[in-house]
Amino acid sequence: MTKRKKTTALIMGGLTIAVLLSFAFPFFWMLLASFKTQSQIMSTDQLLLFKPTMDNYTSVFKEHDFLSYILNSLIIGLGSTLFALLLGLPAAYAIARHHLHKLGLIILVARIIPGITFLIPWFILFSKINLVDTYTALILSHMLVGLPFIIWIMISFFEALPKEIEEAGLIDGCNHHQVFMRVILPISGPGVITASLLSFIFSWNNFMFSIILAGDKTKPLPVAVFNFMSYSEINWGALMAAACIITLPVLIIALLAQRYVVSGLAAGAVKG
Repeated sequence: MTKRKKTTALIMGGLTIAVLLSFAFPFFWMLLASFKTQSQIMSTDQLLLFKPTMDNYTSVFKEHDFLSYILNSLIIGLGSTLFALLLGLPAAYAIARHHLHKLGLIILVARIIPGITFLIPWFILFSKINLVDTYTALILSHMLVGLPFIIWIMISFFEALPKEIEEAGLIDGCNHHQVFMRVILPISGPGVITASLLSFIFSWNNFMFSIILAGDKTKPLPVAVFNFMSYSEINWGALMAAACIITLPVLIIALLAQRYVVSGLAAGAVKG
């Protein structure tokens, strides 16, 4: 039995390493390519050993004004996450406390339907009211996925909270709104953080809505990578540098908040 356990552990360890390497290699190659010239990227002899250059990052920031694209992505991501929280947290609490399962099912259906289904109607609507190429259109379109996502994550948290906590708050003189703001939300912190981070990451990486609804003034990072692609060639070095810039903020957020995300998802799974 001991040998069998050791063999199983070795197999599982090997599979884990293989999976990690398969996911990590593209990021590692992207990082190396961002410091290479076009010829170095195409050369198999310079896969690991090469003379690094910062020209790609210089091109990204000086020639393509990437700082404005970063600002656009931040405004859209933070705006859509904030408004989704403002609407989603009370909605999730109401569904959990009043057992509104039919409403929860409707929200789940809205979450399952592919976003491209809404893209054309939204484009026509925003065109009619002159909201194409505005932060409002992009924030609302990103909320289409972020809002149902936040609601479904938070329903399990609110359902698991004992009603005695709310009753104690009401006895102490709070009304229902104060109980929700001062009692329920603070003890649901891991769930709120998890939902906020995942919603922001979705918005930060979203491409489909942005390519249609964004313009020169509101172009976010995922759409800006087209600046490095043309009919004649693809500037792989600058493209990889831009991809690293897009990935870095999300990676930093994930590393700093991984404890909250893991605990939040685990608690939500157990409570659900």
